[in-house]
Amino acid sequence: MPTREPVRPRRAPVRIPTRRTAGDVLAGLGALVVLVALVGGVPYALLVLAGPPITAELLDLDLLTSRVGPSTIVALLVLLVWLAWFQLLVCVVVEVYAGVRRVGMPARVPLSGGTQMLANKLVSAVLLLFTASAAVVPIARLGAPPPASQPIATVALAAPIVEAETTKKAKKVYVVQPPHGRHHESLWEIAEKCLGDGRRYPEIYRLNQHKEQPDGTRLRMADLIRPGWVLDMPDDARNVHVVPAGQGRVETLREHPGRAEPVGRVSGKAEKSATQEQAPLVKKETTTPSQPEITKKPEISGKPEIPGNTSPQPAEETSQGLDLVDYLAGASLAAAGLLVVLGRRRREQLWRRAFGHRVVRPRDDAAKAEVALRFGADAPGTRILDVGLRLLGAELAAQGRTPPTVYAAHLSARHLDLWIHPPDNDPPAPWTVQDGGQVWRLHAHEGRLLTDQGLAQQGGAPYPGLVSLGTDESGRVLIDLEAAQGLINIRGAQTTAALGALAVELATNRWSDRMRVTLIGFGEELTAIAPDRIKAVGSLAEVLPELEATAAPREQVLTGRVNGSPRDAHFLLSAVAPTQEEARRLALLARKDTAGYVVPGESPHATWTLEITDDGRARIAELGFEVAAQLLPRRHYKALIDLFRTAEQLDGEAMPDPEPLDEMQPPAVEIRLLGPIEVIGPEPLEAGRMAIAVELLIYLATHPGGVHPVVLGGVLWPRGVQAMVRDATIARVADWLGEEHLFTDEAGRLRLGPGVRTDWVLFRELVRRSHGDATARAVILDKALGLVRGPLLSGRPPGRYAWLAADELEYDVAAGVADAAHRLCEIRLAHGEPDAAVAAARAGLLLAADDEGLWRDLLRATHATGDQVRLRAVVDGLTRRSSSHPYGGGMAPETEALIDELLPSWRIHIVRESSA
Repeated sequence: MPTREPVRPRRAPVRIPTRRTAGDVLAGLGALVVLVALVGGVPYALLVLAGPPITAELLDLDLLTSRVGPSTIVALLVLLVWLAWFQLLVCVVVEVYAGVRRVGMPARVPLSGGTQMLANKLVSAVLLLFTASAAVVPIARLGAPPPASQPIATVALAAPIVEAETTKKAKKVYVVQPPHGRHHESLWEIAEKCLGDGRRYPEIYRLNQHKEQPDGTRLRMADLIRPGWVLDMPDDARNVHVVPAGQGRVETLREHPGRAEPVGRVSGKAEKSATQEQAPLVKKETTTPSQPEITKKPEISGKPEIPGNTSPQPAEETSQGLDLVDYLAGASLAAAGLLVVLGRRRREQLWRRAFGHRVVRPRDDAAKAEVALRFGADAPGTRILDVGLRLLGAELAAQGRTPPTVYAAHLSARHLDLWIHPPDNDPPAPWTVQDGGQVWRLHAHEGRLLTDQGLAQQGGAPYPGLVSLGTDESGRVLIDLEAAQGLINIRGAQTTAALGALAVELATNRWSDRMRVTLIGFGEELTAIAPDRIKAVGSLAEVLPELEATAAPREQVLTGRVNGSPRDAHFLLSAVAPTQEEARRLALLARKDTAGYVVPGESPHATWTLEITDDGRARIAELGFEVAAQLLPRRHYKALIDLFRTAEQLDGEAMPDPEPLDEMQPPAVEIRLLGPIEVIGPEPLEAGRMAIAVELLIYLATHPGGVHPVVLGGVLWPRGVQAMVRDATIARVADWLGEEHLFTDEAGRLRLGPGVRTDWVLFRELVRRSHGDATARAVILDKALGLVRGPLLSGRPPGRYAWLAADELEYDVAAGVADAAHRLCEIRLAHGEPDAAVAAARAGLLLAADDEGLWRDLLRATHATGDQVRLRAVVDGLTRRSSSHPYGGGMAPETEALIDELLPSWRIHIVRESSA
């Protein structure tokens, strides 16, 4: 195990001791002497030895045109020394003011980085000296309170116990405000407005992390805050509300829904007022239901009046789905991997879909799980990890170098960092070096330019053991299980939830090739997700002999991976503590094998200890990491299993018959879904508000039975939204469409008027009418397919429309369009019109490109034209599409069999192309 400690992404918080030691006193005395010497001694020496800053020689105007002599240079140097002393003096004044007034982070003196740091250390040591010497003051005064004229800083330093009692009476809070146009508040902005420096945002984050907010959710990532949240603030915050310390967040939001008036420090009057109100408010909070009933419905006839005391959604209405979103969407890399595996299963379902049936869709928690995965999946981040690491390995292999040990990685929106050992200042391009060679960095803009073409042939994935530990304030932290080169001991009450999250990401990530994950004592159901990677057993004794027999040295394995001859990566995750003998054998194996072993219990052989705290933090002290842990609790685990079991059902489910459409005239407002999103009729809104307004309109249009505003809010804002934001958005859409097109019914549900219609409704009506008119059937179906312009809702903004996963629309549209195209293709072929049959199949493929039944229709229709070149072009296109499909899986067996029948030489042609 290397002795050098890797670079840490964040520093653990340091707790300041309440008692001062003799060393503190000596350090303070020394700092005081140095400070006096610098502030007073330096100018005295300068005046005695060199004179004042500005000499008569420097005031001579001829200096600008005459030749500069030695005396002039000396005078300039003296001036520079005086200026340096003055800079130090300003820094000392700033640091003393900050320390005495306790304003938090001191103001930054321009061009004084090192000087201000020196002043900070000296002043801090001197203040510690005064703290130590003043500790006996309260005892000497028999606990009497300090006089009113005593400075605040002296009170804080001399009597910390009195301060602790005072801060219990009141606290400062900030209410996150709803967005204004495109502007959304962030912790940085709040820190800048309330603390005077945006860089202090981690203080607010730490004060509020994992604490429940009025909408039932919790702060888990620093860049994800929501309107209506009540944030605890540091003592020196301004522009905040002052409330009793014991007051709950829901009560605070009711009393203070708006912005705080600009104020400075808490006055004694305000603090006294908050203290006096504390008792009745606490009593009121205990008697008020935590889930208040919504009594006001939005009025859509005009803009709804949003009262000042509008409360957020009840916790019961949001937490049922939000906790799935909070965990599964937060696991952004695992979510991306799971969606790829799920997409492959859905392709296989489509291969066997029967006419008139749709793919079985998930329901209940399984559907919510897929919504969360779609909402949180980080496909770009996954791609940068995959392509960036493979390119790194390929470049190192080309240079004959062995890849370095990677302890951990940090993935943010701006870059991917690898913490390596030993340090190396020569990373291959486009990777750059940071922190003296301890970090290799790939910038996001460089990563987006990378292509994976040919990487699979050049080499494999060098670091398959990288897996998410959790998130910090700026991104996602991953550790390499192989880098421990020993046992990783996992501890805590949520051990199984952490192991489940590790297993799911390992089994589905893109940056691995040949992978085996052995689960001990848990996770047998996870084989439904990745049967080719996951194996579940009951005890370590069942697999330990095999592990010992297949061990291989680390350097040999790493070299093999990047040179195209990889060995299976193997990871063992156990929920059962090993015996002493098993732990000893496993530890010896881990030191010589390239694998990762994570086991619970108190193992003396552990190299790293992964601690999962009760509040959901993950710590590895040996690496200096402390992050919000990535967990997969029991309910979320079960939801994922149910989701993938649904994807294994191949029979499908019958599609319901559509409601007849009486009016076929063009509507006042037409919503086009069968291709790029379009709203025809009203004038477009400004760009910043158009996207959410259109999504709201589409959801209402596809749910004609009406939608309650609370339900609509949960659909459009999966992480929750304040009621005032939701209602204002609804009112804006009502103004946009007109009150005759959007209204509230007697049950309080939002509905669209008869003048609003989607092209999907018209499509279904045309298909329905084609059933009863045999003579005009082909014409009607052709008219229906003419409405199809591309994939469903193409061009929708990334991260939106996740609700489609739990809705019938996506499944019904794909099946309905494919069936209509299939029927028209058969009619055209029966009438001897192969070119029209080809057009029908291609019209359906515009939207249902993964339905291989349509590809088989296209093959038959093209073969019927008698044009072998045209048929070969279709086969080549289908083959290329199948081999490069993002979900993989190749072609359906029935499709390959049909190509063998229609074009027997196709396989030889494909082999020749690939070899060329």
